[in-house]
Amino acid sequence: MSKRKYYLTILTLAAFLTVAGAGIKEAWAYFTTFSEAAGGYTIHLGDRTEFTEEFSNQTKHVVITSDADSEPVYVRARAFSGSKYPLTYSGEGWSLGADDYYYYQSILEGGASTSGLDIRIDGIPVNGEEAEKDYFNVVVIYESTPVKYHEDGSAYTIQETDWTELLDSGSTTGTNQPETTEQAEGGGES
Repeated sequence: MSKRKYYLTILTLAAFLTVAGAGIKEAWAYFTTFSEAAGGYTIHLGDRTEFTEEFSNQTKHVVITSDADSEPVYVRARAFSGSKYPLTYSGEGWSLGADDYYYYQSILEGGASTSGLDIRIDGIPVNGEEAEKDYFNVVVIYESTPVKYHEDGSAYTIQETDWTELLDSGSTTGTNQPETTEQAEGGGES
């Protein structure tokens, strides 16, 4: 019987090795797989717009420009100031929305710029003692969102646009150019 037990052990071991050997290729591949890469590509992870503002004649002049490789976007802007200085907006192609933002009514294609949005700051003293001790601060913010399209290929209107999907509030460049020395000394910050 010991010979029979010996053959049974050999047969069991052979069966085990056959079963284990069938899955070894996948197991070996799992433990030896790795990857290397060389070189690189520039990846654009979003659209970029640039906000430019200039200050003169008690008015901020705002223009928003989209980068050349950006997708079409809609833009909106809004200014904030203290209650002492009311703001008056004007500009071709801009209209007031229900949320107090001013919306540029045209799609802003890559590389294009909006027409100017002028934000006049009313009530600023220009000369005299009041101008020297009076300071003000007006902050302009803007946002952009991608243009979405209907199934027929037509673009959503600005009223249909979902402003919860913001792309960029961009970078800001600007100049503050007061008209007179009195404004420069007492006019404050824009």
